[in-house]
Amino acid sequence: MLTEAQIKSYHDDGYILVEDVVTGKELEELRRLTYEMIDKSRAVSKSDDIFDLDDGHTKDSPKLTRIKQPHMQMPAFWDVLKSTKFRGVLESLLGPSVRLQTSKLNTKAPGGGAAVEWHQDWAFYPHTNDDVLAIGLMLEDVEEENGPLLAVPGTHKGPVLSHFVNGVFAGAIDPSDPLFEKDKIVTLTGKAGSMTVHHCRTLHGSAPNMSNRARLICFYEMCAADAWPLAGGAGAFLNMNQQQVYDTVQSRMIFGEQTMRPRLKDVPVLLPLPPAPDASSIFKTQKSAGAVSAFAKTDSKSDRAA
Repeated sequence: MLTEAQIKSYHDDGYILVEDVVTGKELEELRRLTYEMIDKSRAVSKSDDIFDLDDGHTKDSPKLTRIKQPHMQMPAFWDVLKSTKFRGVLESLLGPSVRLQTSKLNTKAPGGGAAVEWHQDWAFYPHTNDDVLAIGLMLEDVEEENGPLLAVPGTHKGPVLSHFVNGVFAGAIDPSDPLFEKDKIVTLTGKAGSMTVHHCRTLHGSAPNMSNRARLICFYEMCAADAWPLAGGAGAFLNMNQQQVYDTVQSRMIFGEQTMRPRLKDVPVLLPLPPAPDASSIFKTQKSAGAVSAFAKTDSKSDRAA
């Protein structure tokens, strides 16, 4: 369980860092599986259902932005969610019944791995209530030079900023937005096995990885079981019939019971429509919609949005 101080910090600031959540052989196994997947990507020449490739990816020098849904590709990434420490964190913040929305293992390659522009997760997938958060499990030490998560405290209590460019959902705010308080930015670094937890409305992003080490963070998107995604948001149940929706939400329960009675809360909602020309990932969304980069001065790939 989290301490009262940690719970208060999460509600006040919109994020916390929890140390030593995964350790020892369990951490070693998650790392081994990750590097094994990166090695498998050598056989891939374009992004697919498993790998999102970064610019410059080759057989000899694999560079990924992401391994998609690692909890489905590597069962150990699902099993870790059942641990006592994970459950303690989630129960403290989301209550007795928690569902996994999805997961992604962001694998910023050394020497310029892609930035993620500033955004609020809520803009991508509004729900019936905002008891929704993301956990970032660090598989290697995360330091300032290899593109850690950056956040602006307290933004989960404020407005959802515009994530549109020329009327199209771009998945990123304009860094010149006067409501973007750059002087308040905090950097979330930590040792392998630690994890960040941020509220779905917390403004965050991450700079490119300019170090000589990979930055490996597995992000899990979680919600209280009575938070249901709104139609028109990110395609959580795309092309599913009612039985498939039911089976899917049941299969994603981490603990507790899945309710069929959504809890409705007065939360700000603007659907992410019309979509970007390529909405297959946050990187493609930001790039194809022409999002303005906040990291252009430090990103060697400054002509990109991600």
